[in-house]
Amino acid sequence: MLAFANAKINLGLNVTRKRADGYHDIETVFYPVKLNDVVEITDAEKTVCIVTGIDVPGNLQDNLCLKAFNMLKKDFDLPAQQITLLKNIPVGAGLGGGSSDAAQVIKLVNDKFKLGLSALKMQNYARQLGADCAFFIENQPVYAFGKGDEFQPIAIDLSNYYMVVVKPPVHSSTTVAYAGIKPVIPSRSVKDLIHLPLKTWREHLQNDFESTVFLKYPEIEQVKTKLYQSGALFSLMSGSGASVFAIFEQQVSLPELEKGNTVYYYV
Repeated sequence: MLAFANAKINLGLNVTRKRADGYHDIETVFYPVKLNDVVEITDAEKTVCIVTGIDVPGNLQDNLCLKAFNMLKKDFDLPAQQITLLKNIPVGAGLGGGSSDAAQVIKLVNDKFKLGLSALKMQNYARQLGADCAFFIENQPVYAFGKGDEFQPIAIDLSNYYMVVVKPPVHSSTTVAYAGIKPVIPSRSVKDLIHLPLKTWREHLQNDFESTVFLKYPEIEQVKTKLYQSGALFSLMSGSGASVFAIFEQQVSLPELEKGNTVYYYV
C-alpha cells in the first residue's frame, strides 16, 4: 500500500508563550499544498526503512516513519514491514515533510491491518512524534494553537490562486529560530486576520521566526523580496524556514529565482 504525503505552509505564525515544559505556544494556520513525498509499506522479513530521492541526513533509525511504525507495534501485533520513502519535499524547509510522512505511515498501517483507529486516535499517536504531525491525519486547513497540535477547522480556500515555494540551499534550524524569539500575544489573532482580503495579508500576517532567521540567513530574506518584486500578492517564510512561499493571482515563471534555489510551481 502506498500514499502521497503532502507538505504544508504556515499562513502566519505567532509565538505567544514560553511553556513550563520548555516548549512554546504558537498560533498559525496550517494549509496543505500539492508537494508530495511517496510512502509505501510492504510485507518484509524484518522492519526497515528505505529512503530514496532527496537525501535525508541522520541515522535512518531516527526516521519518523520508522518511529511511527514502531510506536503502533507496541500496541498492536503487527508483522514486519518495509517502509519505502521517496523524498521530494525538501528537508529543513519548514514544510512538515517528515511529519507528513509519519502521519501517512499511521494511516497506512491502520488501513492495511484494519486497526479501526478513528481520526482522533490517529492524531493522538501522531502528536507523540511532532507538534505538526497530527495535522496531516485529516489534512484540512486548520487554525493551530498550543504547541501547534491543537486544531480548529478554518474556512479558507486558495485553489483559485497560483503558488510558488522556493527553497534556498540552506538548512534553518528550529533551535536557532527559537533562540531569538520573545513570545508576545498579538493584538489580533491569525484566526481573525486570515479572513481579511488576501491582498491585505502583507500588512497584517507575519511569521515571528523571520526576524531571527533572516539575520542568520539573509539569502532567505532575499528570496522573499524577489517574490514580492515579481508580483506576489503575499509571501512568507514557512514554519522556521528555510522555504518561502508566495501566492500569485496568475501563473508565473521565475527563472532568476531558479538559479541556485529549488523552486516549485503549482495551482
